[in-house]
Amino acid sequence: MGKHKTTEYKEYIAKLHIKEGRKATDLAYEVGVSATTVRQWAREYREKQERLANPTGEPLVTFSEMEKKLRDTENRLKERDDEVEILKKAMHVFMKSRT
Repeated sequence: MGKHKTTEYKEYIAKLHIKEGRKATDLAYEVGVSATTVRQWAREYREKQERLANPTGEPLVTFSEMEKKLRDTENRLKERDDEVEILKKAMHVFMKSRT
């Protein structure tokens, strides 16, 4: 039965594989685990990093998608502002006709 590796140790090995480009087979041989285990640690590390980068769990959006969303929101705001102006004018006309 193999020794239990700490989370920190697994993440260290995963970083060597992901960030430094070390081969899973080489790392596996050095630390006494299978290459599959190293790849699994790397996958778990990537998933953890993605969760930390996106804590809401909402799908990530591209810059162009955000720009489109912003334009749409600005357009809706402009429409609402126009509606408010029309209502103000209508209220003014209505109040004038009552006097």
